[in-house]
Amino acid sequence: MAAPAALPQSRTRVRSQFRPEQTGPLLVGFFGIMERWGADNAQARRILGDPPERTFFKWKRGESTSVPMDTVRRIGYVAGIYKALQILYSDPTQADLWPRKPNRHFNGQTPLERMSAGDVTDLAAVRAYLDAARAPWS
Repeated sequence: MAAPAALPQSRTRVRSQFRPEQTGPLLVGFFGIMERWGADNAQARRILGDPPERTFFKWKRGESTSVPMDTVRRIGYVAGIYKALQILYSDPTQADLWPRKPNRHFNGQTPLERMSAGDVTDLAAVRAYLDAARAPWS
């Protein structure tokens, strides 16, 4: 019996990191949103998945380095939350204040506290809540 033929290697690779030239705009956008929401450095760092402090401050200064896919995913959630708030509230100031207001759905926590709990599922929960709230307008 002949050995099975080798399977062809896929030319598509799953990225584990994004290169610096790809991540600069992502990080600028992320830190802009954090500033609008009034998040402190500790909250922003936890939302990003707790990168080393040195790396976090490099990113914040705009010194682009490669960024893990998990961090890119987290920034995507933040961008989606920001966009949903802009759709739900006609006043941008109201939209930017919402993450700091206690919410019964999150057991009295503010959405910002929930997002900065550290797990990507916390970001997903806030995003799902807002997506459900804006469902009639989607």
